[in-house]
Amino acid sequence: MAKLLIIEDDPGLRSQLSWALSDDMEVLLAEDRETALATVRKESPPVVILDLGLPPDPNGASEGLATLESVLSFRPATKIIVASGNEDQQNAVKAVSLGAYDFYPKPVDIDVLKLIIGRALNLYKLEVLNRRLARTKQESPLAEIITGSAEMLKVCKMIERIASSVVNVLLIGESGTGKEILTRAIHTMSGRASGPFVAINCAAIPENLLESELFGHEKGAFTGAVKQTIGKIEQAHEGTLFLDEIGDMPLPLQAKLLRFLEDHIIERVGGRKRIDVDLRLVSATNQDLKELIQEGRFREDLYYRLDEVGIFVPPLRRREGDSVLLANFFLQKYKKKNSNRGLKGFTTDALAAIANYDWPGNVRELENRVKRAVVLAEGKLVTAVDLDFDSTDVQADFPTLKEARERAEIEIITTALAMSRNNVSAAAKLLGVSRPTLYDLMTQLNVRI
Repeated sequence: MAKLLIIEDDPGLRSQLSWALSDDMEVLLAEDRETALATVRKESPPVVILDLGLPPDPNGASEGLATLESVLSFRPATKIIVASGNEDQQNAVKAVSLGAYDFYPKPVDIDVLKLIIGRALNLYKLEVLNRRLARTKQESPLAEIITGSAEMLKVCKMIERIASSVVNVLLIGESGTGKEILTRAIHTMSGRASGPFVAINCAAIPENLLESELFGHEKGAFTGAVKQTIGKIEQAHEGTLFLDEIGDMPLPLQAKLLRFLEDHIIERVGGRKRIDVDLRLVSATNQDLKELIQEGRFREDLYYRLDEVGIFVPPLRRREGDSVLLANFFLQKYKKKNSNRGLKGFTTDALAAIANYDWPGNVRELENRVKRAVVLAEGKLVTAVDLDFDSTDVQADFPTLKEARERAEIEIITTALAMSRNNVSAAAKLLGVSRPTLYDLMTQLNVRI
């Protein structure tokens, strides 16, 4: 049975509505904003009946409208039906403008109310179905990861394996390698896909504000705290929280985060109420956390909480062939946004520069250069100069197919020998060739033990 929350401070009317509607739905009851929000967070009812006259303003609509906004901030898809007497028509219209689904007149006509609830529930179900269909139409949440690199494909497979689990994940890699895209893929493929995805960069927020951003604060908790604010952790309830640049989190805040990970309970800054929060945590860093631990700048016990599964995201320079793949992808993307451009592709010198450059800024740097080049290129092909490369960045020729094949063979043979501790027979078994064949290849390619 679908869940219906009735928010009504009049116990008689609350009881009457519960009795009349409980045959068709599981009825939940609340008498004020605090109880209503707790129920919404825990039960996620698709439909809510809301009386605007709630304490401490039972004769007005301020508390009811505030409750409406709070519920929708947590659960935007919830269909809220507000009660309206003749004198409340203006407030009912305002409620609809704030996001309420509909309103029903007082005194209550149960048949009319059941009709409105039925329509609201049907719309909610259709929207859920549409979101589900939209997700299934995508090839994969990892479709945004453009790669042909074996190392990056291993990362994608790891993401697919751990997405449905409940473990905390730590992504380690340089800035601009796509850690947030991978985190969104984890969220989309998990059982929390219908919940919120909340991201925060721990390095981008001043230390004195980061605690409030994460845990929220109560009105009057500090100078400038003019209203209650819900923090990122609480916003991520029943969803996924992404903490980027976790290595920059101050030590006192690390202790508070550790306590949360142990009991999943928070207290807002300036508050005493304990709030249960259920979320999946994914963290990311471009720093060596073990080195920070040795320096006393990161808690070892927190590290092991975060690193239940650790995944290294390789930089672009280690993703063989990906820079050219990504450059072509970004060229098509920004051509569409600049539809007057007749660009056909890249010149040979541009492709050579893209393939041979180290990309210290990784995918983000590559995207920015291609985006700029699409705007500035004068011909039908993007040149190395358009990409802001100078002559030292450009190599005139790609390796030939033979050279590329030899490089690949040398790499795989060297790896097999290393794994076999230079035992040629064992390496030949790993490679699926005979021992004499492997010796011949090693001689041809000048591979020595």
